[in-house]
Amino acid sequence: MKLDILAIGVHPDDVELCCAGTVVNEIRNGKKVGVVDLTRGELGSRGTADTRLVEALHSAKILGLAVRENLMMRDGFFKNDETHQLQIIQVLRKYRPDIVLSNILEDRHPDHGRAGQLIHEACFLSGLVKIETFNEDGTPQEKWRPRYVFQYMQDSYHEPDFIIDISDSIETKIEAIKAFKTQFFVNDYTSEEPQTYISTPDFFESIIARSRMMGKRIGVKYGEAFLSVKKPGFSNFNGFILQET
Repeated sequence: MKLDILAIGVHPDDVELCCAGTVVNEIRNGKKVGVVDLTRGELGSRGTADTRLVEALHSAKILGLAVRENLMMRDGFFKNDETHQLQIIQVLRKYRPDIVLSNILEDRHPDHGRAGQLIHEACFLSGLVKIETFNEDGTPQEKWRPRYVFQYMQDSYHEPDFIIDISDSIETKIEAIKAFKTQFFVNDYTSEEPQTYISTPDFFESIIARSRMMGKRIGVKYGEAFLSVKKPGFSNFNGFILQET
């Protein structure tokens, strides 16, 4: 299946927290979008690998994804090495996305930055013809390099390279986040598991507040911020949000 956009997150829920609004926008625009989670998030203090898989599939339906899969890397212990790069290269050549949305290159959470570097390097290597990978049926894969790799902002603040207006998709983003009941504050979910930084109402409010802050910067109600090593280009100004001066 050829995808227009592939969003990759090291943990199930990374995509929901950071770029779900953009994903919904693009799906509504007729694009095929998929998500690949690198790990099952098994080191999380709440929930289990199995419950997070169920939650991820529920969220996928809410978002309207064409596909969602998990590469089963070890949460907390995966490395940016040849073995893990080849796993991602296989996925890139399988789905052949034009755009990849990925974890940030540097962040408070070490998994985020390490995953961002891993994805960034794999996207480049995937375009090299002498790196051999194979489909599930054993046939050789053709090289493929995404046109753009954009990193979504996570825990640490970075000055964004661009911001996407998600005002029309914020409600779906919130619903998709709430699909992860074991991880985040949801009114109808009770648990005796330990309270964590991300399971409090304050954390959930901070996600909405950041979306408001990013939206304000471009003159809209809600926004999602992205960074890019390769600067994006435009053929005209039709996609710009024009603000009053």
